[in-house]
Amino acid sequence: MKNVNSLLTATALSLVAMPALAQTEVVWWDFLSGGDGVRMKALIEDFNAEHPDIQISGTTLEWGVPFYTKVRTSAAVGEGPDVMTYHLSRAPLAMEEGVLSEITAEDLENGGISVDDFFESSIGAATFDGGLYAVPFDIHAIVLYYNADMLAGSDYLDADGNLTGLDTLEDFEGALAWLKEQGVETPLSYQTGGDGGTWRVFYTLLKQQGGDFIVDGEILPGDNAEKAANAINTMAGWRENGYTPELAEYEASVALFTSGQSAFQMNGVWEVPTMNDMQSKGTLGYEWGAVEMPPLMGSEATWADSHAFAIPNEGDDTISGEKRAAVMTVIGWMEKNAIRWADAGHIPAYKPVAESDEYKGMEPNSTYASLAGNAAFDPQTTITGVASPTYDTALNIIVPAVHGYFSGEDAVAQIQQELTNLMQ
Repeated sequence: MKNVNSLLTATALSLVAMPALAQTEVVWWDFLSGGDGVRMKALIEDFNAEHPDIQISGTTLEWGVPFYTKVRTSAAVGEGPDVMTYHLSRAPLAMEEGVLSEITAEDLENGGISVDDFFESSIGAATFDGGLYAVPFDIHAIVLYYNADMLAGSDYLDADGNLTGLDTLEDFEGALAWLKEQGVETPLSYQTGGDGGTWRVFYTLLKQQGGDFIVDGEILPGDNAEKAANAINTMAGWRENGYTPELAEYEASVALFTSGQSAFQMNGVWEVPTMNDMQSKGTLGYEWGAVEMPPLMGSEATWADSHAFAIPNEGDDTISGEKRAAVMTVIGWMEKNAIRWADAGHIPAYKPVAESDEYKGMEPNSTYASLAGNAAFDPQTTITGVASPTYDTALNIIVPAVHGYFSGEDAVAQIQQELTNLMQ
């Protein structure tokens, strides 16, 4: 018994002497609310459960200008997070402000990923002067949603109920006219009264003509002005013919489609969960689908952006060593588990997931996945991107032009004047 007691005592002492498992805390900021927020929180919880040595401490902040303002001010005084979500369209402004830390080849290796794992369009949007400053998590773009029931009996559905025959603007407007003849009051819905929805449709139509919004610091130079005016006049024509709603805010534009009042909707992939949820609950009332935006203006191109992961600078410094390696472990894990983020409608920027059988089995996601190769990101300037001066011009100039207050040509002249002053 004495020997047993001695053995137990020795074992207890050795357990007391064992050092506790070292744990690295990764401070995380994001701007993700709604369904996106729910999915990201679940990913964070699972990462923490699988990595007792690395724990993410997450905080969700207000989307848009408030988020980016807080990031800028906190990074300047060295009180920012270790990692954060970031829109790639906002990265140029962050570069000018010195907010983002370069992601090196060693960083990527620590995360078990490489630049070759990502779609070229998203990597290009994250690259400045040859350096990578964010790791794309998704590609999100607008798509064309359609109500298959409303198109029944038309030439615009094939035998399997899939959208077909919309290869040109003439085709599309023919479909809208046909729907109008069938008594559909508002055949096409998008956010006609807001900045984001209007900009995304306008920019898509501009890029489909081979147009560029900014070239060498000039706003719509040369024939780009004519292409921009054509895009605006096309949108104005839809309104004049009663195809689109008058000054519809975002929620109203979605409701027009989900309630079965519109046959088409031009909106982001992020509304796919809304449609799936309503269908599963039996509150949708019709069959639907979503496809890559048709090449209405001649070529395939669609406005797009990316949620990405970025490491902020901390004053004149940045995180390094074990903490930085832990951050890259977090980023790499998120990329490899992006199939669960795809459930929010997004296209994974990480190709091994986007090209997996599991993703190919997701509908309608896999149907519009081709747009990753035609993604048209905003120009890499400090006046474009989410919550930027360009979005302000969309609201203050393009929206009124679409609603008949002045021509597309006059709108372009105003855009050039407004934004040229900001480029200087």
